[in-house]
Amino acid sequence: MYVAVYAICKDEGQFVDRWMASMGEADGVFVLDTGSSDGTPERLRALGAQVREETISPWRFDTARNRSLELVPPEADICVCTDLDEVFQPGWREKVEAAWTPGTDRLLYRYTWNFLPDGREGTVYWYDKIHRRWGCRWVHPVHEVLAFDGGDPVARYVEGVHLEHHPDPAKSRAQYLPLLELAVEEDPDNDRNVHYLGREYFFHRRWEESIALLKRHLALPTATWADERCASMRLLAKDCFALAMEGEGERWLLRAAGEAPHLREPWLDLADLCYRREDWPGVLWGAERALAISTRPRTYISEAAAWGEHPWDLASLGYYYTGQYAKAAQAARKAAELAPEDPRIRENLRLMEGKAGA
Repeated sequence: MYVAVYAICKDEGQFVDRWMASMGEADGVFVLDTGSSDGTPERLRALGAQVREETISPWRFDTARNRSLELVPPEADICVCTDLDEVFQPGWREKVEAAWTPGTDRLLYRYTWNFLPDGREGTVYWYDKIHRRWGCRWVHPVHEVLAFDGGDPVARYVEGVHLEHHPDPAKSRAQYLPLLELAVEEDPDNDRNVHYLGREYFFHRRWEESIALLKRHLALPTATWADERCASMRLLAKDCFALAMEGEGERWLLRAAGEAPHLREPWLDLADLCYRREDWPGVLWGAERALAISTRPRTYISEAAAWGEHPWDLASLGYYYTGQYAKAAQAARKAAELAPEDPRIRENLRLMEGKAGA
């Protein structure tokens, strides 16, 4: 079985050696360099990659991805699309081949999008950029996705394949906003891109525009995925809070929890709101609802804070201020296990254990 890795890059010389070592389990590595000036293509070639240099103008991620896919030999069975700031854990190729049963169109595998300052995993979800060679193409100027001929692809989860993202924090993402605006202009009814643009406006503190796009997302007939609808509602709440629309923000948070009660995030948002108001029974209610959810979703909607110390920290405060000192200490111990270097949590634990033992 022929396994090919392909990628796009520009000025990523700092990652080349690590990336090529990680991708060395493939039968071939194919890279489209879109204008490096730091020696990236030369170093890639020296380590065995096949590289084409080409300027993509105007810049679009889908065009670049498709041009890089064209470099993959026609006889390839499996295509693995990665970026140079990503690395596989060793042994990935054998697991991919074992999972690639007849009729498979793409594989989903574990992806760590970022890491916290203390080295713990941040956002983790299941990625899907391992796919068949023919009958698929990349679409959308940014946040590009594969479109498959012949209807919905047959996708399978592959356990044990883990890709990690270790980006350059100094690299600008300023191009994302204009490209997202272009994506929505080209396909105004694409619910995914409308949500992403609303989110991008939120990141840029353009609150009113964010509200308009997120409401538009929720009104689209194709916007049926509860997790992403919940994310839009949570962002709407944050937009409203930024505009001092406290009541409207609370209403959106309550709607978010009702939309996706299987997610921890909206319950924690409600607990955080109650914390700001010093509503301790409310804090406890939200934190307990969040902690009752024990299985982390495999989608990008899942946020690191919801699966770290934060819900336990909130629960400890809720228990403490409602007079349940033993439970407060127990929750604080769990928070301290997850964030052992946090001085506030350590001090809270000391106080709560002292109260519980009194």
